[in-house]
Amino acid sequence: MKIYTGDRTIDGIDVRVDGVALDPRTDLKRITDLGFEWTYEGDSPAQLALALLADHLGDDQRALALHEAFMAEVVAFLDNSWRLTGAEIDAALGKLQDKGSAT
Repeated sequence: MKIYTGDRTIDGIDVRVDGVALDPRTDLKRITDLGFEWTYEGDSPAQLALALLADHLGDDQRALALHEAFMAEVVAFLDNSWRLTGAEIDAALGKLQDKGSAT
């Protein structure tokens, strides 16, 4: 199971999947040029949500469809340092589906 981590360091934002820098997936959709962010709703948190979902789901179209809802429900509420497992992402997507936001 993959583990995603994020941290604000003296050198800036650090987001990893299994210890490797997470691809921002700007090839899929460039939401911002400012990089990843979290703890609020906006372009940089949306880019993080898209990258997390694209990596986790392995389905670019589904990631595109779900990233805004995932950003609003999960990424906006992450702590300064955070850790998400694939199971936690699946659980969050299940809650979105229950709310009618996920397909």
